[in-house]
Amino acid sequence: MEQNLNQYRIFYTVAKSGSISRASQMLYISQPAVSKAIFKLEEELGTKLFNRSSRGVSLTFEGKILFEHIQTAFEAINAGEEKIRLINSLEIGHLRIGASATFCKYLLLPFLKGFIKEHPHIKITIESQSTSHTLKLLQDGKIDIALVVRTDNFKNLEFYSLGQFQDIFAATGDYLQNLNLRGESNSLSKEEFEIQLFKNANIMLLDEENITRLYVNNYFRMNNIEVNHILEVNNMDLLIEFARISLGVACVIKEFVSADLKSGKLLEIPLSKPLSKRTAGFAYLKNAPFTDSMKSFMDYVKKAK
Repeated sequence: MEQNLNQYRIFYTVAKSGSISRASQMLYISQPAVSKAIFKLEEELGTKLFNRSSRGVSLTFEGKILFEHIQTAFEAINAGEEKIRLINSLEIGHLRIGASATFCKYLLLPFLKGFIKEHPHIKITIESQSTSHTLKLLQDGKIDIALVVRTDNFKNLEFYSLGQFQDIFAATGDYLQNLNLRGESNSLSKEEFEIQLFKNANIMLLDEENITRLYVNNYFRMNNIEVNHILEVNNMDLLIEFARISLGVACVIKEFVSADLKSGKLLEIPLSKPLSKRTAGFAYLKNAPFTDSMKSFMDYVKKAK
């Protein structure tokens, strides 16, 4: 079969074109070479494949059977070659992005909407994991780009910042009133208010596996804040929803609840020492191949930011 592949390609081209001379032009070989290859294939198969006339060639019954089988194979080969050409010209590619569920919803989706519209042929895979798992996927080469919070551990990563965000504690006015703190807040210092709040309130936080939780735990430790009642969840959307139904005081990202704060549905808890702002952005490995799909996506992000 291997030594006959070229003969089968010539047979396929002649059958498609219906002419040895046209097949010769399409294959960039001489007419005698085309005729010789067809004759040799017929000899090897022990059957006549073409009827020849002054108007060209037509398939015999046996030739039609052979063509039906070969056509599928060569169309598949042509489709594969075309796909490679499309990939190389960036009309198609594969981009693997990792991000937490929260960042997917609030930061990634707005970029994806416009990017997909401009590059509909690029296949996109989203891995929705915690930031720590996302960074491991990136280090293991299982994703191309990670949407994460910047940490001190980024020595082998390139990072493109999308800007800073602010972690805050928020609750409904009803919940604070039920704690008997809202009315007393005018007579309490910020420090006294915080002590009472964290002592008595149901403090809602992300679970221990989340980088944000480690950050908040460190804030508590550095400021000697004692928390008596903790409710843990595994994603920020639940924290926001629980806060909205007056289930407790939630640690959330201010930018993601801006509408609730503006309408008064949620109230930001004033802190004597606010949590420091953090930076979110896209990270990718310094030494890994920077594919055309990655470049196209990052170019779009920089343009749309």
